[in-house]
Amino acid sequence: MSATTRRTRRTAALLLGATLVTLTATACDSTGGPSVSTEAKQTPAATAPAAGAATSAPAKPADSKPAESKPAEAAKAPAKVGDTIALKSTLEKGNTADVTALKVVDPAQSTNEYLTAADGKHYVAVQFQIKPTGAKAYSEAPWSAAKVIDDQGQAYGPTLADTKAGPSFQTPTNIASGETGKGFVVFEVPNGTKLDKVQFSLDNGFADQVGQWKLG
Repeated sequence: MSATTRRTRRTAALLLGATLVTLTATACDSTGGPSVSTEAKQTPAATAPAAGAATSAPAKPADSKPAESKPAEAAKAPAKVGDTIALKSTLEKGNTADVTALKVVDPAQSTNEYLTAADGKHYVAVQFQIKPTGAKAYSEAPWSAAKVIDDQGQAYGPTLADTKAGPSFQTPTNIASGETGKGFVVFEVPNGTKLDKVQFSLDNGFADQVGQWKLG
């Protein structure tokens, strides 16, 4: 079977899967509505007190001045490349996953000299790590679940190209609960584009909750 035939069948399978998910999502009621999650998941090491640290504030001297009011807590920094965001499905309550944007390769070189970016454009590859955290395994098409956004707010969807950045996700990708899987998703963007954010969601990209990582 030629590479062109395999790629054509892969494209048809992806389009069919996306259509079925769209129909299912239309038939189901959403809970909570769409949201963009930009807060990184805290690790135990980040939240636990350091060893030997005092657990209570020292007593104040009797003649100490009243404590000055503290300014409101600063907003938390948005998730960046290397951070993990906890995501959940809209269609299935038991479908949750920790997703990490691991690496961005810009530009990324095609593995096939005959399948390259169009004139005036280039490939960008983003590596994700997916770890199902609920009772269900992850069995979706990560290829259809991601997008990149430039500093002007223009979004770019994925392409089926493979690049030398590393292996792409298989379609579908099946990861057992508690295990992890990695792969690249590739995008074709105009030359000179300054990418600002990358997004990922469950339900093959149709979940109400969208994880977002700040680039740069």
